[in-house]
Amino acid sequence: MSAETRPRLIETIGRKRLSFREWRGHRPFWGGMLTLLAGFPIMYIPYANLTIGSLTVRMATTAGAGSLIIGVLLVVLGLTMWFQPASRVFAGVAAILLALVSLVVSNFGAFLIGFLLGLIGGALGVSWAPGKAVRSEADDDPAPRTVAGPVVATHPAPAAGAGFGNGLDDLSGTSPTNGENGRHRAG
Repeated sequence: MSAETRPRLIETIGRKRLSFREWRGHRPFWGGMLTLLAGFPIMYIPYANLTIGSLTVRMATTAGAGSLIIGVLLVVLGLTMWFQPASRVFAGVAAILLALVSLVVSNFGAFLIGFLLGLIGGALGVSWAPGKAVRSEADDDPAPRTVAGPVVATHPAPAAGAGFGNGLDDLSGTSPTNGENGRHRAG
C-alpha cells in the first residue's frame, strides 16, 4: 500500500469525530452522561476513608448497600439513555427518583454532587426529543418548501360563470378576478 492510497490520520479522526457527533445527536447524550457520572460519587463516597493526619474518618452509612445499589442503577440508567433512546422517559424518571432517594440513603446524595448530577441528567433524559431528519438540496425528492405569508395565485383560472371559479369569483371582494384583492371602498 503506497502513501498516497492510505487514509491520512487527520481524515480518519475527522470521520470518526463526525460519526460520533451523528451518534450523539440521535440520543439524549448529555442526560445519559450526567446520570452515568451521578452514580460514581454515590457508589464511592459512602465507602471512602477520609484521612486527616493520623485520624481516619469513615464515611460509611447504615445503608451502604443501598448506596451501592443506587449508584449502580444510575450508571445503568445512564447507559440505557445512550443505547436505548426509546426508553429515555422511563430512564429519566427513574434517575430522578433514585437521585431523590440518594438524599436519604447516601450521605445527602454523596454530598449533593451525585444528587444534582442525577437530577439534571434525569431531567435532560426526560425532556430530550429526537429531531426531524433534515433533507439536503441534493435529494431527488425534496420536501415541499414552507411559505410564510399569504399565497396569491399569479395566474388565476378564468371564471366559467358564477360559482365555477374555485372560489376565485366570489362576491366578497377578495377575488383576484374582480381586481379588488380584499380592498373595499367605504360608502
